[in-house]
Amino acid sequence: MSYIQVKEDSSIEVPDNTTIGFIEGDGIGPDISRTAISVVNSAIEMAYKGSKSIEWRKILAGDDAFEKTGKHLPQESLDELKRCVVSIKGPLTTPIGEGFRSLNVTMRQYFDLYANVRPMKYFPGVPSPVKNPEKVDMIVFRENTEDLYAGIEWRYDSEEAKKLRWYLKDNFQVKLTDDTGIGIKPISRFKSQRLVRKAIQYAIANRRKSVTLVHKGNIMKYTEGAFKEWGYEVASSEFRDQTITEEEYLKGTPTAWRVVMKDRITDNMFQQILTRTDEYDVIATTNLNGDYLSDAIAAQVGGLGIAPGGNIGDVYAIFEAVHGTAPKYAGMDVANPTSLILSGGMLLRHIGWTEAADILESAVALAYSDQKVTQDLARILNVKPLLCSEFGEEIVKRMKTVS
Repeated sequence: MSYIQVKEDSSIEVPDNTTIGFIEGDGIGPDISRTAISVVNSAIEMAYKGSKSIEWRKILAGDDAFEKTGKHLPQESLDELKRCVVSIKGPLTTPIGEGFRSLNVTMRQYFDLYANVRPMKYFPGVPSPVKNPEKVDMIVFRENTEDLYAGIEWRYDSEEAKKLRWYLKDNFQVKLTDDTGIGIKPISRFKSQRLVRKAIQYAIANRRKSVTLVHKGNIMKYTEGAFKEWGYEVASSEFRDQTITEEEYLKGTPTAWRVVMKDRITDNMFQQILTRTDEYDVIATTNLNGDYLSDAIAAQVGGLGIAPGGNIGDVYAIFEAVHGTAPKYAGMDVANPTSLILSGGMLLRHIGWTEAADILESAVALAYSDQKVTQDLARILNVKPLLCSEFGEEIVKRMKTVS
């Protein structure tokens, strides 16, 4: 196996015949993983005619891992993900309110995958609940390792919650009732700034128009408000010649292209992505805000079934389907694999195989334009539904016309 090598500056060196890890996932995971891998392989073959290839290394996680090892995410799997450096995964089950901690959160924190990146763009032919979905072309950079998702919380009846309630009362005159559970919301300068830095770097590299810092700083002044201030600090101190504040921009047209730095209150931003969609481009935000904003944007372009995502750090990256496991459709070969297919396209771009990524994404767009869709969209469009595997085959057929 030819694994990706990490250089001293944390950049990666990718062999022409490289090993990539994959986690099938739970529920519909195996179905969509098979199709996505087949599509990615075809795009690579179409682009490079055999000079490049991926050897897929299966890694156990979720229900499959538990059945074989008694653990949902064994150390051996974490070690193999580390060895692969770059991986892709299907959806994994997390119980609500009880049971084991989210495997997704565990992997993000273990590998310091601090940026959850969600690019969303409309494909003509996809049914949408809004009038002008073609205006959607946004990419969300969501901080992935802190905020309320850090998992620092205690049940209302735990000893820890009791001690914290007493501590808050005795030291800060904060009175909480005995039935109050407690969670802590950490937001740090370091983690905020590295997230915003990655968003700005992406905007510059891809000639995007703006980066919008989304926060609730009018209420949470020392966490979300600090995120906004720290984000502007990064732009002014590290990218002064390549960025301009919205205030500066509105005073007069700059003489050279620069990324416009904006900020918006999160509840206002929620309605603006619907009503002033084309004014937003790259979004950088905190963990919880990024979760619901990215889902809301995805809803405009057809839903989570066609929204890709990646968890990216300075070294490691895991790309993923952003939707759930849909267990009632498990093994039926009917699920929509687009989210994972497009995440495969993100993976190809991440390792520098952009020609294959272009072919993959163009072929997906053509399939939707021709209304070749799986059951989730076929019932809306009133067309014959394709099986998951058949949809993958239709994408591959169209690669010849775009290569």
